[in-house]
Amino acid sequence: MSMAVVGLLAGMALGFAGYFGGFGAFLLVAALGAIGFVAGRFLDGDLDPGDFFRARERGDRPR
Repeated sequence: MSMAVVGLLAGMALGFAGYFGGFGAFLLVAALGAIGFVAGRFLDGDLDPGDFFRARERGDRPR
């Protein structure tokens, strides 16, 4: 499935949640989607848990 289709489905889910459940439901669906995205990246091996907790080195900062 292409990223465009995934974005389309996520946008439609957020739209339905906002329309039928209000702004609170919209935020809940967006937060759960973000958590699911991060969990999926962990499971795919694209993201390491240490990426969130490791201190940045001085050479890593953009100028």
